[in-house]
Amino acid sequence: MQKIDRQVAFTGTKDVTEQLRIEVARLEAYLAREVKGFAGPLTVRQFKGGQSNPTYLLETPARKYVLRRKPPGKLLPSAHAVDREFRAIRALHAQGFPTAEPVIYCADESVAGTAFYVMGFVAGRVFWNPDMPGSNPAERTAVYDAMNATLAQLHTFDPVAIGMADFGRGENYVARQVERWSKQYRASETQQIDEMERLIEWLPRHIPPAGPVRLVHGDYRLDNVILHASEPKVLAVLDWELSTLGDPLADFTYHLMQWHMPREDTGAGTGSLVGFDLAALGIPSLAAYVDLYAARTGLDPRPHLATYLAYNFFRIAAILQGIAGRVRDGTATSEHAPAKAQMVRPLAEVAWRFAREAGA
Repeated sequence: MQKIDRQVAFTGTKDVTEQLRIEVARLEAYLAREVKGFAGPLTVRQFKGGQSNPTYLLETPARKYVLRRKPPGKLLPSAHAVDREFRAIRALHAQGFPTAEPVIYCADESVAGTAFYVMGFVAGRVFWNPDMPGSNPAERTAVYDAMNATLAQLHTFDPVAIGMADFGRGENYVARQVERWSKQYRASETQQIDEMERLIEWLPRHIPPAGPVRLVHGDYRLDNVILHASEPKVLAVLDWELSTLGDPLADFTYHLMQWHMPREDTGAGTGSLVGFDLAALGIPSLAAYVDLYAARTGLDPRPHLATYLAYNFFRIAAILQGIAGRVRDGTATSEHAPAKAQMVRPLAEVAWRFAREAGA
């Protein structure tokens, strides 16, 4: 399989693929009627990134917007929750947290074929590789510090105080996530993977003690962040599909996976820092990065770090198995989905390695 340059492959827009086409005139009429200040003519293009929920650039003479919608076709239960994405960014935008401006949510499937929401377009940079090619050590250090501070800020919000008390059950988050993703894995299973079988048995009996209930992002990483065009400043955190109430340490340790992510040949994975000279690049070690987060939040994942990492690598393996299932079912929204599906087994192997480190 041909190697993908992630920065090129996932940056910018393309013509909307046939299976994800939207009736532009109908969408334009809806937005003109429902969104203050909206005026056509409207043009629509599809972002190259966005594995799960198809994402579109909407351009008018006066302004750009971004539309995120559920994909068409057979979907796993509770997946592709664009309504929850919209609610999360609306609550956080009101607190001054860096998200795109929420514009409108539409559950009427007759408008664009599936439920969708529209948010403001944020101009800036997205680095699709965690080693930030083309950057410099000082900038990398500052960007990683800003990324750490942004996630720490998210984990300081009291869900009750920001109107999100009913956004999820919160308690027993990791246990419920293990149960959920075990079921989702089974629903989209395409091959037998021994490590996944062992993890499905081991993880429920080794859940770390929970931290305080906080709003968690669920997929926080560098390529889900828009940075200022010339400054190491986070302008917007994207992709809130997996957000809920839960354990902030589970959320933070998911973010740590890039330090251990298995390298793969296609470039379609989530990016990895394995094999890089981090000191030369200006990127903090995992230990130093954990220290920063702990100092900012008072939360410490270190006593159960191996278990958290086993859980998170299991979870991402199950998520990518869902992409494999969509490839099988013909509903995958990205041309790079087949390459992502190949990552399930290597991720499961890393997860089981951490489980062994934790005593399995």
